[in-house]
Amino acid sequence: MNRSARYSFLLIITTAALGAGAWAFIHFGMLRRQALRQDDLSDKPSERRVDPDLWARSLEKIKEDRGGIGNVALEIPSELRHYSDRHWFLATQVAEVKKLNVQRCQDFVDLAAMVEHGEVASLPAVTDTYILFGVGARVDGGVFTRFVANQNIGLNDEAGLRDAYARLESAHATLQKEISGLQTQLAALKNGAGTKQDELQKEITARQQELKSNDADKAQLEQYYGPASRSAESRPKLLRDYNSLQALAKNFGGRSFNLDDSSDRETLKVYLLSSLRPQALKVLEEIAKAYHDRFDRPLPVSSLIRPEQYQRVLRRVNRYAVLIDTPPHSTGLAFDIDYRYMSGAEQNFLMTELARMKDDGRIEVLRERGANYHVFAFVDGVRPSDELITASLEDAGGSDKETNHVEKTDANARTKPRPAKKRR
Repeated sequence: MNRSARYSFLLIITTAALGAGAWAFIHFGMLRRQALRQDDLSDKPSERRVDPDLWARSLEKIKEDRGGIGNVALEIPSELRHYSDRHWFLATQVAEVKKLNVQRCQDFVDLAAMVEHGEVASLPAVTDTYILFGVGARVDGGVFTRFVANQNIGLNDEAGLRDAYARLESAHATLQKEISGLQTQLAALKNGAGTKQDELQKEITARQQELKSNDADKAQLEQYYGPASRSAESRPKLLRDYNSLQALAKNFGGRSFNLDDSSDRETLKVYLLSSLRPQALKVLEEIAKAYHDRFDRPLPVSSLIRPEQYQRVLRRVNRYAVLIDTPPHSTGLAFDIDYRYMSGAEQNFLMTELARMKDDGRIEVLRERGANYHVFAFVDGVRPSDELITASLEDAGGSDKETNHVEKTDANARTKPRPAKKRR
């Protein structure tokens, strides 16, 4: 092989190698991005300001392979199982709300007010004893809205309101023009052009649906912000709500958020969802410390306070998100512990601690098949009376699938509440 031929051969081999390397790099990148999309959203600290080293160490700790250590049979106490009347579990939490008239939050605006008034405490994303593992994983950067009569009402200031009307008017005119053009094309087609006719008709139908949705949005805007008598009452309140939220966003825990920026809106929502009432936080910290002291791992907390508005978003992907009038998480007294990575020994230890707290009358608790322990703290550390719980059964009613944290009952299921032990 002459020198020229050897050079050509080496060039071909080098190019092929580089090409293979580039393909491998791109392919690896695609697989990595795909894995990230499929991975739990809770792997990310949700853009919160945290110590990255502490976050990484904590995440590694809760997810690391236990290597068979603590691989023992689960012993689920009766305290963490459903009662024979499955509604009793939710009714107990509803009774606590009634007993003390606990405020609930309908939407993020309510939650923001609770934070501002100090009714709930904001939790850091990670501490030495616990990590918020999945809190706010389903939020988006959509505009803040009021949740009224099962519909979302956009919040605006005066300038935003003018922009909203302008956008709706512009979209309405554009859609009408597009529909007219498509209808002209359809009318010009000759008989026999079936496929093309079908395609045009589908496009016309789609645009008409968009136009209908646009008209509904404008009607809603008129209903709550327009000159009608009902709007005259709601408009100033909605404007005040926006101004209050704007003021909080400008100084939330020393950080400022721009409500016109979708990324800032998403991060602010995560901050708001990272909140809990002080009484529930005390219980959480006690459990987290006991777990950390025993296993040298942070306790993974997957959910804290959840407005009803956000609860309905979760319901689309989580059948354990209840849809009763008083969802426990909307009170700020409930939180969930994620047990999916825990060994049998870790779970048994936690369940024993939770059962003890329940027997002391401090909490209601359930081991869910969705890999969570649902914990509800009683404000004064005293369980509601059976009479009040019985009176709350109707409010906790509905199908098991919709209203219960479904844990299959068996012969060990509790048939009635066990009386709380005397507080020492």
